Amino acid sequence: MKRWWILVLFVLAPALAQVDVTFWHSMDGPAGEAIDRFAERFNAVQSDFRVIPRYAGDYREAETKLIAALRTGSAPVLYQAEIAFFPRLVAEGTVRPLDGLVATLDPGFVADFFEAPWNYGVVGGVRYGLPFNTSTPVLFYNADALRAKRLPVPGDWKTFEDDALKLTTRRSKGFIAILDSWIFEAMVTSRGGSLVTPDGRPNFASPEALDALAMLRRLVDAKAAIPRNLAEAQFAQLDFVRTKGMMVFASIANWPAAEKYSFAFELGVAPVPHEPGGKVPMGGAELVVLKGASEEEARGAFAFWRFLMEPENVVEWIHASYYVPLRRSVLPLLEDFYAENPYRKVAFEQIARAVPRPRVPEFAVWRDYLDEALERALKGRTDPRKALEEAQKKALEVR
Repeated sequence: MKRWWILVLFVLAPALAQVDVTFWHSMDGPAGEAIDRFAERFNAVQSDFRVIPRYAGDYREAETKLIAALRTGSAPVLYQAEIAFFPRLVAEGTVRPLDGLVATLDPGFVADFFEAPWNYGVVGGVRYGLPFNTSTPVLFYNADALRAKRLPVPGDWKTFEDDALKLTTRRSKGFIAILDSWIFEAMVTSRGGSLVTPDGRPNFASPEALDALAMLRRLVDAKAAIPRNLAEAQFAQLDFVRTKGMMVFASIANWPAAEKYSFAFELGVAPVPHEPGGKVPMGGAELVVLKGASEEEARGAFAFWRFLMEPENVVEWIHASYYVPLRRSVLPLLEDFYAENPYRKVAFEQIARAVPRPRVPEFAVWRDYLDEALERALKGRTDPRKALEEAQKKALEVR
């Protein structure tokens, strides 16, 4: 009899074992702390799965780590894929289709999502990504400085350039230029252009791109802009906080991290300046399940995402990260948060004219050439047209 019970316990043990769901993400600061809390609560309210979150570095660092992990078979179950990197993962067959799991959702729940972030996870008619964090770039500005010089908050690019020049003094610059493809993309789409042609080819030397980079070069030449590459992002933030620069473009999600500093001025937030019909690129990431995950691990990852999408968790996430709400039903729950500081709603209000980032797998490589072109033109003094044409040539050679 004793042996019989031992045999039963041996057979049942695997079925009772909790399934670990490793989760690599790129959220630090308040947003990363929120993810840790969500994982702890999810693990406490059910016993089938255990989510194990891990900060893998910023988006670019996490991408490098993931590529290495895929080669060694040590990739996580769940991964936060920046939306320009997401199409590459799909094209390379490294993420699992999720249509079967999504089919279990209540239609009313699905209909509650805003279309732009919900639809981004579908490629070629197949669902590979789940919406998680969505943003748009915004203009952060020193409201006291604009007010002191009686300057308007720039709504178009001519006003922006004029403001940057007029805000420049011997001790401060009018603008901090972040040399990043996403920020530059906003300058292009807001002029009515695109970095990729409709047939999926690089479009780096378009009239809109040339116009945007020429404007940046004029500001640098006039000593009205501080160019900062991605490696200098922390310095860019300090430049702004310490009033060495009066305007800067960044994701709305950079705001909570900036709040750890003490601002000696009123912080203003505005939409990206744009010409008639101009658009703004969507930012953020999709949650994907890696191909090596088992059925149970995939089910656990999906259950955790569903937990994250509960209204109270969405609200907590937005309070911590300032990302854009994904569900319509959450908006009434955010009224007090937005009323407390209306600037918090700027990124959400831009969603009406947001466009997806280029859904071309190669763009994850092309953007590096664009970053290099921006640095060469604004730090290395290369002619803007030449820098963009060389980036275009490199991108065309990618296969």
